[in-house]
Amino acid sequence: MITGIGMDIIELERIAGSIKRNSRFPDRILTSGEKEQFLTLGNDHRRTEFLAGRFAAKEAFAKACGQGIGSISFQDIEVIRNQNGAPELRVNGYEHANLFVSITHSRDYAAAQVVIEVRN
Repeated sequence: MITGIGMDIIELERIAGSIKRNSRFPDRILTSGEKEQFLTLGNDHRRTEFLAGRFAAKEAFAKACGQGIGSISFQDIEVIRNQNGAPELRVNGYEHANLFVSITHSRDYAAAQVVIEVRN
């Protein structure tokens, strides 16, 4: 049964500005595994897209749970790649649920949608 749906959209320019103002901003948003991927990306634009997508996915998850970031930490939510390269969520305390995530980018925005399905 689906128990939550959340979406989020974020401006890439806002994320780029946050990175410029505070070099530790990615550390606040990304888990250590995500940070490893982030650091391998070849240019600032791709890093901004990556960080914005993870930010949107984590916000969308919090909304799907019916709570905001603060009740749950960015560090409790991790976006990983499955064997095909598609994003998947790992979240502490949600091992009992199927979590679905979709992340997209445009020239100016990153957006994500999350669906939480509780297994019977």
